[in-house]
Amino acid sequence: MLHTIAAAGLPFAIPEPLTPVTSFGDRTAVALSWIDGEGLPEGVGDPAAFGPLLTALREVEISPALEAVLHRPRSDWEEVLHDVVPRLPAKWQDDVRQRLDTLLALEDVPARLVHGDLGGTNVHFSADGKLTGVLDWDLAILADPAIDAALVATWHGWDVLRAAADEETCRRARAWNDPIGVEHLHPLLAGKPLTSIDGFIRAVVTWLETHR
Repeated sequence: MLHTIAAAGLPFAIPEPLTPVTSFGDRTAVALSWIDGEGLPEGVGDPAAFGPLLTALREVEISPALEAVLHRPRSDWEEVLHDVVPRLPAKWQDDVRQRLDTLLALEDVPARLVHGDLGGTNVHFSADGKLTGVLDWDLAILADPAIDAALVATWHGWDVLRAAADEETCRRARAWNDPIGVEHLHPLLAGKPLTSIDGFIRAVVTWLETHR
């Protein structure tokens, strides 16, 4: 997947495997190319950098090679969320259900390359503020590019997104974030297993208590 994304012509560096995958007992490792720079603290971001980043991801040509290595959102994610809502505290159920209905009512858009975790240390900048590279592509899928916009906003700030993206992208980003927090929703879309539904619900409730 990393080799294929790196070959897609993105205007920043992608870590690429340098060695075969090697196992050490119950662990597996591979050496990756180094990406200079470092991530930004929460709440910090320059729209002049994130606008081109989101545009570059959205405009990647979805080649047969990318189709072969990237999944689309898991087919049962809506069903999983509908099962989660009744297990939330009663005071949140109607609100989350309404926001989920708003999300599900979004118009379909062509699936694009979605990184799925554009925050923290995953987006590297040089000392002079230039975007140098994007790491950690394990949540990458083919989906609505507004998911990445929402992830930028939840880490770097909604003001950053509003200055970096058009109104329609911001509207869709809000819809993806509002039900339970896009940082909880996207791993579910990407097919990460819910090893503990109770733990998932606790995380969602914590988010609701903080953001509502």
